[in-house]
Amino acid sequence: MFSALTDSFKSAINKIRFADDEKSLKKAIDTLKKSLLKADVHHKVVKDLIKKVELETKRDGIGKESFLRSLKDSLTEILTAPGNQGFVFASKPPTVALMCGLQGSGKTTTTVKLANYLKQKKKRVLVAACDLQRLAAVEQLKQLCEQNEIDLFFDDDEKNPVKIAKEAYKRAKDGLYDVLLVDTAGRLAIDAELMDELSQIKKTLSPHEVFYVADSLTGQDAVRSAASFNEQMQVSGVILTKYDGDSKGGVALGIAKQIGIPLRFIGTGEKIPDLEQFIPDRIVTRLMGEGDLITLAEKTSDIIDEKQARKMTAKIKKGQFNFNDFLDQLESMKKLGSMKSLMGMIPGMSGMASKLQDMDLENSTEIRRIKAMISSMTKKERENPTLLNNSRKKRIANGAGLSQTEVNRFLKQFQNAAKMAKKFSGKKGMQDLQNLMAQQGKMNFPR
Repeated sequence: MFSALTDSFKSAINKIRFADDEKSLKKAIDTLKKSLLKADVHHKVVKDLIKKVELETKRDGIGKESFLRSLKDSLTEILTAPGNQGFVFASKPPTVALMCGLQGSGKTTTTVKLANYLKQKKKRVLVAACDLQRLAAVEQLKQLCEQNEIDLFFDDDEKNPVKIAKEAYKRAKDGLYDVLLVDTAGRLAIDAELMDELSQIKKTLSPHEVFYVADSLTGQDAVRSAASFNEQMQVSGVILTKYDGDSKGGVALGIAKQIGIPLRFIGTGEKIPDLEQFIPDRIVTRLMGEGDLITLAEKTSDIIDEKQARKMTAKIKKGQFNFNDFLDQLESMKKLGSMKSLMGMIPGMSGMASKLQDMDLENSTEIRRIKAMISSMTKKERENPTLLNNSRKKRIANGAGLSQTEVNRFLKQFQNAAKMAKKFSGKKGMQDLQNLMAQQGKMNFPR
């Protein structure tokens, strides 16, 4: 969604060439209108947005800056629905959150994503497997929770999801868990049986949150489904999945403006760490191509231990960065989520993010080769890269099933990366890095 709408907004803004030029403003407004309608934004929402942007731009004096400011303010207002942001904890644990939605929306995976997100916040989370309608739902939860070291409550012998929910709550309370996430059943469409089951679980647990998981790719259908769930379940927040796909994007504006339910989280990729808080003003800055350094800083602070970071910085400064450190950094990067999502948070780098697609730090061919090379090294070679002479490189190449040329290329890249990291770790390192980023990611947006 970000790249499509960002390009559209950029095109609209660039229509305004001169101050006080109403003709160019009309062209910009027309471009903006077409872009929003193409993005599947409801026509009433588009009409209100266009009217406000045009009036405010004229009031402040026609120009790129006034048009951009008005557009940002209007988008932020539309995306800001009454209610909470992010995850709000109850005064007395466990905080109970009911996860509901239609089949195919990504509800089960999103439940684990949210559990992982809270786990990174140092919270104890228990997931309850109460989706007994879809045959593979409980098994999927078992695998995902095991892979991500998340506690799961399930009962293969019990066929009543209300009883499972009740027992899960008792386990969460007795086990001093901070949060209980309840994965409930979905259907291909809303029906009385589904709503009755959800209502019974809700009555039994009295949850603090009812999250509706919506598929961004379904556009206005997701808005209508969210409205139906809200009427019967009093939804407290929406989590949008597949936000990184070829989504038209109108669903975000529609849910917030038309239904008045706050968007609480967005799924930005297929990996479990790819879940972010939906904070309207931050989302708008990303839509404008200006990045979101606050969210990036929050993600990294959750993942990277401060003491470990200081220790790593000291090693880099001394030129002692080795292959073990490299593997540790790869593992940390995996926990941050997709590279595409991370690049989109850096100002001026959204264009590069769209080219990355969804770079996979775990399964890409290059990363697998690098891990194979490092695995073929001895303990001393990992700790001291300078030991690698030709005979050692040949042995490593044979062990990894690669050519010595490939090993040499990786070692050269590693050395260059270590030198660059050492340079940026100095007193002027951050300024040098910002200058490099600015050169790499220049855009035509007005500042």
